[in-house]
Amino acid sequence: MKRLISTGTLLAGLLCAGMGIAQSAQEPTVQDRQSGAYLAARNAAAAGDFAAAADYFGQALVGDPQNPYLLENTAIAFVALGDFASAVPVAEQMRLAGIDSQVSNMILICDAIVQGDWDTVITDFADGRTVSPLFDGLVKGWAMQGQGDMTRALEGFDAVIATEGMAGYGLFHKALALASVGDFEGAEAILSGSGQGSANFGPRAAIAHAQVLSQLGRNDDASALLTTAFGDTLDPAIVALQAKLGSTEPVPFDLVTSPRQGVAEVAFMIAALLSTEAREDYTLQYARVAQYLAPGNADAAMLTAGLLQNMGRYDLAAAAFATVPQDDPSFVNAEIGRIDTLRQSDQTDVAAEVAQSLARARPDLAFVQARLGDVLRDNGDNDGAIKAYGAALDLYPESDTNRWVVYYTRAIVAHDIGDWDQAESDFRAALAINPDQPQVLNYLGYSLVERGEKLDEALDMIERAVADQPDSGAIVDSLGWVYFQLGRYDDAIDPLERAAVLEATDPIVNDHLGDAYWAVGREREARFQWLRAQSFEPEEDLAARIRAKLERGLDAVRQDEGLDATRPALTDARP
Repeated sequence: MKRLISTGTLLAGLLCAGMGIAQSAQEPTVQDRQSGAYLAARNAAAAGDFAAAADYFGQALVGDPQNPYLLENTAIAFVALGDFASAVPVAEQMRLAGIDSQVSNMILICDAIVQGDWDTVITDFADGRTVSPLFDGLVKGWAMQGQGDMTRALEGFDAVIATEGMAGYGLFHKALALASVGDFEGAEAILSGSGQGSANFGPRAAIAHAQVLSQLGRNDDASALLTTAFGDTLDPAIVALQAKLGSTEPVPFDLVTSPRQGVAEVAFMIAALLSTEAREDYTLQYARVAQYLAPGNADAAMLTAGLLQNMGRYDLAAAAFATVPQDDPSFVNAEIGRIDTLRQSDQTDVAAEVAQSLARARPDLAFVQARLGDVLRDNGDNDGAIKAYGAALDLYPESDTNRWVVYYTRAIVAHDIGDWDQAESDFRAALAINPDQPQVLNYLGYSLVERGEKLDEALDMIERAVADQPDSGAIVDSLGWVYFQLGRYDDAIDPLERAAVLEATDPIVNDHLGDAYWAVGREREARFQWLRAQSFEPEEDLAARIRAKLERGLDAVRQDEGLDATRPALTDARP
């Protein structure tokens, strides 16, 4: 989907609202800056540990309760947590102290909206209590509608439309406002306008446009619009909407049904615009506002959860995913997100419980069964993982190219448990679907090399993989290692040296390079590489082999293993 304007310098100016550790407010005194609570708060905020930051900033406020810096950062931490009940008193304290803060202004505007006090919202803006140009302009329009004055509301949106860089956003929200009061003809005229069109406003505008067209009795046009905008998508919300459009009944217009939801849409839109351009903790402010004002907005919850996931705040991310209701089309994707978050935080047992519950609830969804396989694999339940992957493959249609991933992952599990026949079959099935996939080519090629089988084919596979991903240390290492296994020791040196640069702390890569150095007579360098490999804490089997090579040389160790010496004249090599 195209965006109406780029989020460059102009848009950054339109969206400027503080987030992260506030820099605009006065910092504490030197004595306060040296206090344990202040330093702990700074560190916690920088690390994204918002609960600890709120606690420590609160402790620091005990000694300096009117300090703007401490108050603002306490408020920021509470917003990041989605705890507006705690943020509001802090913002009120700042206002009573005469402290001007974009963050506190936003908190108090949102509090007034929740209470239905639109007069206060208008008054705050009139008194110069601003957040950002785009936010302020659009919220004014919705506030006037909240006051019951639709004429002034439309004039407010027109003022945004007349502002440089803001026309598209003003048009979109004017269309939403018209649709929310039943003027679907007016909304459709804007969303399909020449040079604009809903596709230019973003994905949610396309959904709004489809709902508007349905309300006008044009379900076929609405369905065609979604197909143009989203293509052959698996997005559950779009799939569900397309299914509803297949009937003759009109689809309700429910994207925005009230001024409060309109303001939530403003916050969500800004968060989405910033999500690829700004820091996560900055963007999170707007996403949290959208959640607060529209708790049922699954898109806001998913955006919030994704931001927190990227920041490594897995506990908060899992909680955000869990707010998506079970009857929402996005519930399955939210549960998948929660499962992935639990896996990232090493809560694999809980992730398995959630995955098994979801798989029981939706046994018809291939990607759910595949994710269950991933989680069971994490937990060491290889038999269960293979069964789940098999269930996923049974559900995927033959035309779905995503099947290669499941074949590939099942092949890895089969390889790990020693079922080479199944592993090779699945690797080749993955390549039949995606013949040039470098990870599959590398894994199968490397496995064949390790087994000493079909080395010419293995070399071809790995050379193709390297051509596709020349900066992958693991794949470049595989190329060097297949040369080594083929006895082409001189050819092995260059790729293995490159791999050791790309994967400098990998014990296997460094061990391979040591073997290659030995094979070409560079014994001192070989021992150095083996010592490096040993320093990176390899698995015990490899560690024992390295110790033996350091003691007796590579060829003596290979003789013990029933392998040919790389340098026959040195089979009795001394240390």
